[in-house]
Amino acid sequence: MPDMVASRASVLLSFTAENVRSFRDAFELSMLSTSRSEPNAVRLVQWREDGKPIGVLPVAAIFGANGSGKTMVLRAMNDMRRLVLTSFRTQSPTAAMPYFPFRLDPAAEASTSSFEVELVLNGIRHVYGFEIAPERVVEEWAHWYPRGRPALLFRRDHDDVELGAAERTRGKAVRELLRPNALFLSTAASANHPLLLPLYAWFDRNLLLAEAESRRWRQLFTARMLEDESHHEQVLALLRAADLGITGARVREFDAGVRERLREVEALLAGDSDPSDEPIFRFEDFEVRLSHRGVSGDVELHVEDESLGTMVWFGLVGPVIDALANGAVLLADELDASLHPALVQRLVRLFQDPQTNPHRAQLIFNSHDVTVMGNAKDDRPLGRDQIWFTEKANDGSTRLYPLTDLDPRKDEAVAKRYLTGRYGGTPILSPSEFEHAARLITSSDRRDS
Repeated sequence: MPDMVASRASVLLSFTAENVRSFRDAFELSMLSTSRSEPNAVRLVQWREDGKPIGVLPVAAIFGANGSGKTMVLRAMNDMRRLVLTSFRTQSPTAAMPYFPFRLDPAAEASTSSFEVELVLNGIRHVYGFEIAPERVVEEWAHWYPRGRPALLFRRDHDDVELGAAERTRGKAVRELLRPNALFLSTAASANHPLLLPLYAWFDRNLLLAEAESRRWRQLFTARMLEDESHHEQVLALLRAADLGITGARVREFDAGVRERLREVEALLAGDSDPSDEPIFRFEDFEVRLSHRGVSGDVELHVEDESLGTMVWFGLVGPVIDALANGAVLLADELDASLHPALVQRLVRLFQDPQTNPHRAQLIFNSHDVTVMGNAKDDRPLGRDQIWFTEKANDGSTRLYPLTDLDPRKDEAVAKRYLTGRYGGTPILSPSEFEHAARLITSSDRRDS
């Protein structure tokens, strides 16, 4: 059965975008439960005063061929987050906006990009979105539903801003600070607008993207948690639970200078600057030591002696703990990379189970690990409405669609059918093209000899 109704919960309901990354056309990723939901996974959430609760899912998984756009779904969500967090604070008044349209169509590249989220924030449904061009914000809007009907928070058309009935005086002050290349929401947060600051804060805590490029920052984040007494045992528990042979972990004491640099790392994780910038310092500078069972007792190893899988898990542990503790939305790119399928399934179940996820955290990830789809109806890590696919069209654009569009049966062997191409989202591999490539390679070798 679904868990008890949360009256003041904050959860993501849906994300929509258009002309972003590999998506030319509009797409939507929904976290709302359906008639095909696994009952124990559904979270009941109050979305307005005295209203009927809605069912929300804690996990969504995206599958598809290499290069089909799985990662781009998550990057589009992260793009929206970073625009909200940085457009006013870190951007020059004359700078171009970060802009990633569909590049394979000249018409799309010259057009605008749009983003929208629908969420429940502290028990009240909110809708927020914007449309941008390279040089400015074109449109921006925010509504909320305190009593079931939409009420305007603000609507922007270029430099004109229509304000809702509440907090108009503060809204007018924000309007005076507004720049063409800054979002109204970002500007309002800097002015501590009481109705918009919680919405901005939601982006600050949610949609953090765990991908290969951010791994060193996530490892630093986990190291920071190890140094914190309130999180030390939590980190150790997840490290030990992964059956990596780890028995303990320690981090050397940090002086004031290193602590300040740690705060800079946390700012990077919050999206205040670009993780692709030169690193402030290396992970090795933290002198993290993981202890392993040895023949004569525990032995501490330097991080350079650890396996890639161990360090991938180490980089996930901190963000996972943070999400579960705060009820946040965590995005994970290639969750199965260097991790055993059994470990991936256990991580998914941490979010699926209301006992281990009481604060309604959500995990959105992509993967090639079909075992997490499940085949037996009584032992599915994922419900049928938690599985999504990406497919690339002939023009290079990505399409995102849910498994439920294909009307799967309750007892359907989902993983097996996916591998046979019944749902799409799988690569079309030509043996003749591989053979042709092999002939080119071997003929080149003969010429070189």
